[in-house]
Amino acid sequence: MPQYREKLWASAWSFIVTALVIPASILVLAPINMEAGFITAAVLYGGCVTLLVIASPVVRVENGLITAGPATISVDLVGEVTAFSGPEARQERGPRLDVRAWMLIRGWVDPVVRIPIVDETDPAPYWLVSSRHPEKLAAAINESRRPAVGS
Repeated sequence: MPQYREKLWASAWSFIVTALVIPASILVLAPINMEAGFITAAVLYGGCVTLLVIASPVVRVENGLITAGPATISVDLVGEVTAFSGPEARQERGPRLDVRAWMLIRGWVDPVVRIPIVDETDPAPYWLVSSRHPEKLAAAINESRRPAVGS
């Protein structure tokens, strides 16, 4: 069975922009105590980096299951998966978005994969999941849906 794993890490720019807490902390605390400013800056930046790492979910396809962050669904309950990037991905995240869809979207990852749900008891018509490699993710899910030859 095809397997796929991707961690949706924050972009390098997210870590660079987050580093702005360092001079801001030092600037605020310098008139009081320069040492406290440096310690606070280090603690705040470390906390921001920790939050960015924790907020980076894993998207995985293995053993007949699709896992996107906290959610898991069997490949037997999904339809044909489609990958989108560029302007099409923006349309999927915006004007074409169904409010009932379950989403795992990260602002630092532009492409998305649309995973239709064929389970009639599921209120979500589809999942919309960010992926840096949408074609590979879609292929892994679509190939997992097909029965193995000889079974």
